[in-house]
Amino acid sequence: MLVNVGETADAEVLHAAMGRLRRVTGLPVAFGGAVAAGGTMRLTDFAGTVTTALNGLVITAGNGLGGWVVATARPGRVEDYAADPRITHEYDKPVTAEGLRAIAAVPVAMGNSVLAVLYAGTREPLSVGGRALDAMSQVALRVGTELTVRREVRRRIAELETEAITRAARSRPTAPEWEDVRRAHADLRSIAQEITDPALRSRLQDVCARLTGPADAAAGPNPLSPRELDVLAMVAVGCGNAETARRLGILPETVKSYLRNAMRKLGTHGRMESVVTARRLGYLP
Repeated sequence: MLVNVGETADAEVLHAAMGRLRRVTGLPVAFGGAVAAGGTMRLTDFAGTVTTALNGLVITAGNGLGGWVVATARPGRVEDYAADPRITHEYDKPVTAEGLRAIAAVPVAMGNSVLAVLYAGTREPLSVGGRALDAMSQVALRVGTELTVRREVRRRIAELETEAITRAARSRPTAPEWEDVRRAHADLRSIAQEITDPALRSRLQDVCARLTGPADAAAGPNPLSPRELDVLAMVAVGCGNAETARRLGILPETVKSYLRNAMRKLGTHGRMESVVTARRLGYLP
């Protein structure tokens, strides 16, 4: 299942949710898995299990408790899994091998799509109460938000990578195309402030470098700090100090300080002169 950086990052989010599920519900067992194209789900993450009976189990939409959750995008629960008449029983053998009786399952959703299913259960035939189910839904909501943000960031990075490749293939970009590139570059530097995943951050930094293009060799190494470049990138697309501060999560006075430092390093005397000089030297697109 874990075939690329994005899927690995998603799996880390799902794995971290297992401990949260046990804490908020008080139930001894938690497990889950991501939903693939076509509605199939492989169980990959576990906390509190004592056997390997559920490891790698593939569940199809509509089958069993989890398959019902995938098909309906609604939470579900059973008091005694193997005996409950409301679900199908293709997976009774691994569930009973783990000793599970009462189980609840909730969808991790993005819009109308189910991204994953989270389960929590007990080895006693006791009902999983509404409070526990609500707590599970809150965990699922948090996981869904994290996965949605990560996937949106990866989507935008992929678009910008394509933009960078396209830009490199053009010999004479038009003025509107350059403005698109500059806006994309500013967006990237803004997004970078929210990224904690090192692999995503590395990809993002690589795209930024390709968007700016090669620096003027005669100019020497880039003297601007990453934060000074962040501020200049925002200025380059028309942001004032307040907007720049908001997008970068810093104070307006800090923006002014970075601008002063950048002007001193570039030998310039104004905001736009600094942007023009940074572009000429290849520090900005």
